[in-house]
Amino acid sequence: MPPKKSTAKNLDAAPSTMKELKDTLWKAADKLRGSMDASQYKDVILGLVFLKYVSDAFDERREQIRAELTADGLNDEQIGQLIDDTDEYTGRGVFWVPARARWTYLAQHAKGTQATLDEHAKGIGELIDDAMAYVMGANPSLAATLPMIFNKDNIDQRRLGELLDLFNSAKFTGQGATKARDLLGEVYEYFLEKFARAEGKRGGEFYTPAGVVRVLVEVLRPDHGRVYDPCCGSGGMFVQAEKFLEAHHKEGSEISVYGQELNERTWRMAKMNLAIHGLNGNLASRWGDTFARDQHPDMQADFIMANPPFNIKDWARSESDPRWKYGVPPAGNANYAWIQHIISKLAPGGSAGVVMANGSMSSNSGGEGEIRAQLVEADLVSCMIALPTQLFRSTGIPVCTWFFAKDKALGAHGSVDRTGQVLFIDARNLGHMVDRAERALSDEDIALIAGTFHAWRGTPPVVEPSPPVEPSPVVESVETLPVVEQRALRARRDQEAQTPVVEPVETLPVVEQRALRARRDQEAQTPVVEPVETQSSVETPYADIPGFCYSATLAEIKAADYALTPGRYVGAADVEDDGEPIEEKIARLSAELFAQFDESERLAAVVREQLGRVS
Repeated sequence: MPPKKSTAKNLDAAPSTMKELKDTLWKAADKLRGSMDASQYKDVILGLVFLKYVSDAFDERREQIRAELTADGLNDEQIGQLIDDTDEYTGRGVFWVPARARWTYLAQHAKGTQATLDEHAKGIGELIDDAMAYVMGANPSLAATLPMIFNKDNIDQRRLGELLDLFNSAKFTGQGATKARDLLGEVYEYFLEKFARAEGKRGGEFYTPAGVVRVLVEVLRPDHGRVYDPCCGSGGMFVQAEKFLEAHHKEGSEISVYGQELNERTWRMAKMNLAIHGLNGNLASRWGDTFARDQHPDMQADFIMANPPFNIKDWARSESDPRWKYGVPPAGNANYAWIQHIISKLAPGGSAGVVMANGSMSSNSGGEGEIRAQLVEADLVSCMIALPTQLFRSTGIPVCTWFFAKDKALGAHGSVDRTGQVLFIDARNLGHMVDRAERALSDEDIALIAGTFHAWRGTPPVVEPSPPVEPSPVVESVETLPVVEQRALRARRDQEAQTPVVEPVETLPVVEQRALRARRDQEAQTPVVEPVETQSSVETPYADIPGFCYSATLAEIKAADYALTPGRYVGAADVEDDGEPIEEKIARLSAELFAQFDESERLAAVVREQLGRVS
């Protein structure tokens, strides 16, 4: 029988691929599924993933320091005196991990420790709880964040030990702390989504589908200042904001994150999620109810993104609350309480995006219609988007997004004055089915929605820093080729330079075909203006597209009794004219129909004849 592979060898394994990591960790979840409920095993798995990551990142940084000191000519004794300098770790974005919290120590004692003169015997659950306490004690930013639930009676200690063995095949290192953090961040988000699906309706309390969050982020572009979420769940809004910054070559330090969360477990998940992504977030010192006690009372945000729980009937309502500037929300529904709280937190020039149930756009019960009218007349609403159904696995309620802006005038926020106007986008026909129960928005869908808003607002395109120019070995200098090949290459390059790349309209979805045709028609009618360096320009001008988008005035909205449902304004999509006169078309179709009738009668006679022969 071959010898069993050692734990140490497993720990030194090559870095896992993303698929291997996901498969390994989901197997880990399955190991505990039978002994606890979904919400508890979620905390166990995510807590262990986090502990494994901080330990792997710490070990990798430790080896880097050792290599640097060795290269400087220091001996082992000198290295031993310097290698435990905490600043050498925390200064590189790596958490300090005390010796008894490191994964190697836990793996060596996966079956627990024996009693000694100084310490009682400990099982693996107690050792992991201790490790969590050590890490939080050494890193103030993680205070009161990590779960200490591993020594509870309902957690099978034998399975927990097996779980550690399984985790030894996963490493979150090999490419530096930043790459390791990105790797774990993706794994963490993947499992948040998986656990949200497993928990069904309760999963919606801590997870918003990434496509919905990206719509908010791409429309708002939160690239500076304070970013706030009053019901932050597991922190997905902040993570997508950080990804937006990274995609545009900016640092997460350019935003300051503020949030609040009611549920203790979810608050802890959010704290871990921010730590994994290197975001210094202020989620208050503990969880709490945003309505009962705003934990950021004096904070004014530049950007607010939120997905509040829909249609809450039992909430901390006070009629004298100063946040109800536009009317007191009804006791039986907190939708307009969330909206007014969010507006109260906006700084001058700030903007917000909020996911709401569709009913919020037209409801008149409990005074909601009057509040909505006040919001419209105050010119706070900038855009309303009706989203496709089935984006949320946790609820069948159709959803929309409200966008608010404190400043819609010509200026830093846009080159087009949209004072007194609201953009309506009907995106219900976008998206694709992932399976029979869930729909998702593609990158193209999100780009179409965000691009329409930014064209309407006149928002300057996001400026991308020019990447360093690297010499390409593929392109040869023309002069080094034989004369005949020089001429052929020059001719080919001239041809390519004169041939515009035009995407075939027919390959796009119907709604996008109409949008693209309308924009191309608009561009054809717009005179070409040479760009001026000091003037912000928009890539494509805005145009109303029947069935998709419409820019309405406040007077039009008032005439519709302040209903904000996009379908009321965008109308029906134009039916393309095929050029055939209607009289000729009717005559042609009638002739085709009568011909089909004649053919049907002929075939019926043939069938009767054949049946007569059989009988």
